[in-house]
Amino acid sequence: MSEPYQDSTRIFKVPPHLNETYPLRVKIKPVKLGELDFKPLIPKLSFITNKKKWSGHLMGKAMREIPEEDYRLIESLL
Repeated sequence: MSEPYQDSTRIFKVPPHLNETYPLRVKIKPVKLGELDFKPLIPKLSFITNKKKWSGHLMGKAMREIPEEDYRLIESLL
């Protein structure tokens, strides 16, 4: 929704010793492509290596690259 811009206003709570402001930003608009039940996909997704503790693969990083075949599977179900 916008061109890239700089803003050093804090948007995340971080420990005091870290000075992370992520100053390069862009305004976005959410796009809903569809809905699907995620749990039945877990055994089929290769990027989720620990099938019992699968939620850890979706947390902890702002972005995670997934293999093309996982993307295609998810896309086909939307």
